[in-house]
Amino acid sequence: MKTNTMSIACSILLMTALSVFDAIPSEAASRRGSERFEYVLQQQLSNVLPTVEQDGASPDALIAALYDVISGAAGQKRDWARFRALFHSSARLMASVSDTSKGANGSAVRVMTPEEYIKGSGAVLESRGFFERELLRRTEQYGHILHAFSTYESRTKVDDAKPFMRGINSIQLLNDGKRWWILSVLWDSERPTQPIPNQYLPQR
Repeated sequence: MKTNTMSIACSILLMTALSVFDAIPSEAASRRGSERFEYVLQQQLSNVLPTVEQDGASPDALIAALYDVISGAAGQKRDWARFRALFHSSARLMASVSDTSKGANGSAVRVMTPEEYIKGSGAVLESRGFFERELLRRTEQYGHILHAFSTYESRTKVDDAKPFMRGINSIQLLNDGKRWWILSVLWDSERPTQPIPNQYLPQR
């Protein structure tokens, strides 16, 4: 999927680079042959293609990308290739769900791979519209690992007066020496019997 997307994008940018070949700055125009063409193509690529390195450059960038990539208006396609690239190969997404067979406050966990999340939730997010934003984050880090308690709120439309849902994402990140990866996301939604504690909400 990523390779095909990159190939198509590069083909488009190849034609764009040719069309602007004579319009590049005089400094670059002094280049000859393949060096000159490569310069134009790299300039176009850097301006158009989002990079995996940018999303994985820091915990802030990675978590911001996670919220950004799933959000969008009804009918808007999400960039699922970008979504996949946020996660480590062994990553899992997990939802805490109600399980009344264990009592009134019983719960269970639904475990998904990133691909299973896309298949299970992607069409719903795109058809109905979904905007999720972070309200507050508490983090702890040691060495190459980081844990974030990220409070979120969700809306169907970006300008809805009130969110239809709030909750907390428990996010584990790993730095492999080259970039940050999401290893897991476990979330639980707020409900009347389980309000979000004040320490995980913005102070007004």
